[in-house]
Amino acid sequence: MFKNNFKIAWRNLTRNRASSFINIGGLAVGMAVSMMIGLWIWDELSFNKYHQNYDRIVAVMQREKFLGNIAVTDHMPYRLVNELKTNYHNDFKHIVTATETREYYLSQGENKIAQTGQYVEAAAPEMLTLKMLRGSWSALNDPRSVLLSASAAKKLFGNTNPMDKTVKVSDTWDVHSTTDVKVTGIYEDLPQNVQFHDVQFFMPWELYAAKDTRLSTMAWDDHRFLIYGEIWPGADLNKVSAAVKDAELNVIRHLDNMRDEVVANPEILLNPMKNWHLYSTFKDGVADRGPIRFVWIVGIIGGFVLLLACINFMNFSTARSEKRATEVGIRKAIGSARVQLVSQFFSESILVALLAFMIALLFLVLALPTLNDLSAKQIALPYTNIWFWLFCFSFIVFTGLLAGIYPALYLSSFQPVKVLKGAFRAGRMASLPRKVLVVMQFTISIVLIICTIIIYNQLIFSKDRPVGYTRDGLVIVPMQSIDYQGKQDVLRNELKNTGLVTEVAESESPVTGISSNNGGFNWQGKAPGVEEKFGTLTVTAEYGKTIGWQFKDGRNFYAGSVADSSGFVINEAAAKYMGFKNPVGETIHWKSKWNNVDKDYKIIGVIKNMVMESPYDAIRPVVFRLGGNPNWIFIRISPQASVSKALPQIAGVFKKIVPSVPFTYSFADEDYAKKFTTEEHIGKLTKFFSCLAIFISCLGLFGMAMFMAEQRTKEIGLRKVLGATAFTLWRLLSKDFVALVIISIIIATPMAWYFMSKWLQGYQYRIQITWWVFVLTGIGAVLITLLTISYQTIKAALANPVKSLRSE
Repeated sequence: MFKNNFKIAWRNLTRNRASSFINIGGLAVGMAVSMMIGLWIWDELSFNKYHQNYDRIVAVMQREKFLGNIAVTDHMPYRLVNELKTNYHNDFKHIVTATETREYYLSQGENKIAQTGQYVEAAAPEMLTLKMLRGSWSALNDPRSVLLSASAAKKLFGNTNPMDKTVKVSDTWDVHSTTDVKVTGIYEDLPQNVQFHDVQFFMPWELYAAKDTRLSTMAWDDHRFLIYGEIWPGADLNKVSAAVKDAELNVIRHLDNMRDEVVANPEILLNPMKNWHLYSTFKDGVADRGPIRFVWIVGIIGGFVLLLACINFMNFSTARSEKRATEVGIRKAIGSARVQLVSQFFSESILVALLAFMIALLFLVLALPTLNDLSAKQIALPYTNIWFWLFCFSFIVFTGLLAGIYPALYLSSFQPVKVLKGAFRAGRMASLPRKVLVVMQFTISIVLIICTIIIYNQLIFSKDRPVGYTRDGLVIVPMQSIDYQGKQDVLRNELKNTGLVTEVAESESPVTGISSNNGGFNWQGKAPGVEEKFGTLTVTAEYGKTIGWQFKDGRNFYAGSVADSSGFVINEAAAKYMGFKNPVGETIHWKSKWNNVDKDYKIIGVIKNMVMESPYDAIRPVVFRLGGNPNWIFIRISPQASVSKALPQIAGVFKKIVPSVPFTYSFADEDYAKKFTTEEHIGKLTKFFSCLAIFISCLGLFGMAMFMAEQRTKEIGLRKVLGATAFTLWRLLSKDFVALVIISIIIATPMAWYFMSKWLQGYQYRIQITWWVFVLTGIGAVLITLLTISYQTIKAALANPVKSLRSE
């Protein structure tokens, strides 16, 4: 029976080659897009699942209230580690302290490479279940050991066995300070969709503790470390979270000398590993959004694209119902049950789905590099995974059933008496379901187009946001190395003497970030109980001139001014938060143990808000003061100078003054552009998939126009004989399709507006949805429709009526 059904299905496909090509091609594109989206979503949803204990690993974080909001930080005080290990050991299997990941130099003989590494406690490899190629999880028990990734070991040692070999490790900020460590383990490189993917080596915490003698005396407000935990198997994460919630506060309450270091009643938050990527943004202290919102958007697009392709199949099958009516009538007359006819038509749709899948798989292989380029991923087809092929089989069956369910039920319902008498006609009502499906197709396509346009408009709007300084020609050089100490003035003078640099300044933070936050500010009129944590940046006097500050009121710092050492330049957000109408001249008292400050500061200037953090969020209050401890140097290249000419000379100055430190730099505009990476990738993906959705819809429309022209051949011939012009016939054949698209526009407009309004609520700095987006999309949809169907309609209108009327 199955063999017979598939044989008949194959004959029907080969008999109608043109419609079969459109049918299979459209379905193949739809399946390929759905599979691409499925692979992308799986890569996102499987983030960090490489670790066997994925569901029990947590990041210990702190929730605190300041500036009227609840903020969350993953940088914790070292003192908390002992508190958790001592009083909560029944809740955690492992508590692991770690430093931030950063770049180090690894040397072996003459071979020297820069790699990203991290100091961690010895339990980290077991907690993360690293796949050890050599050595074991206990490799970091040796306090002078190093655990290398396979790729780092390859770079350092080539094909030789690295075990027990000595490696020299030096900080990029102090290349003279080197430590000899022994290779005690090699682990498999972590995949890209893992949080620790960039970490190429781990070193024992004991080695870091031996270098940093301040650990035992660090205050509770010294938040510089990362703490990870693994709860015991079977433990309830919610109960453990509730138990440790006040761990930090309980200790501080009993330490009189520590009470004034508490900013705002800190609470401990355990953030599960499953949230680290998909729910990476916090709102009011709760993991609220992140890439998960893009997963939903792209997933919905994938479902819609597959639905569009299935609609094409339904339309083609029901449109040719009259040609299949006689076949159905004869089958029923000789005893075929309806269930047999249904199975026959399902067999045809599954065969189409199978052929389409084979083509889709080829499309997928060819398109994967493009997908990886658009999404910045390394997705590969899991050919060796049995579950992948089981999913593919299920996908074929599901698509075949989805595409064939309506045609099977519709065609099998024909009455044999009417069909064999010649009384069967599809009639006007028979075309109603097809029109509904066409409207559904274009509604989905128009919604996708509108959403894509709005996503891009939001991205462009954020990129064009006034940043409060001049990015063009601003070079940023990290100078954390101690070799820079005492050489800043010499560097500044030498750089300016090149004639290619207009100004040079230093700061403790890059211009695209805020690395220091503090409370302890008091001012006249401050309400009782108000809690704040301002961005507090130390800068040199030339900072404002170098980056291009834009003053609202007051003045800049004066170089060499003793009075300005007790002055603040604040941004508009700080002035607004403190409630100053005329802030210049106002006094702010700042008391901070951590910064060793307890004195009054005068506000000497107010600048326009600078976008130093997320370009999508509101600007935080920031105060600038003169001070040392510079970590970054900013160089303003002269507008008249060529960048390609200036950079080599700037590099030459650094090599001359600080020869021991490699010259590394970045441009402020490039650093700022990195803040839009995720949204840009999603914008490219939605545009790519939306274009394919439109293509599938147009392919179906083209096929329907071809069928309609074929069905009305004699009518067109008669009209031409009676004097109808080609334009009249084109308008006649096109108006039905245009009407359907206009209905789609009317339905799609409010839907798209609702969905995108909700989506934009996730951004504090966002666009207003304007009417022209809907108008242009509607006009574009009508034009695309006319272009798609015009070939068939004009061809039918220009056909020789003698041929079409010959049988009459």
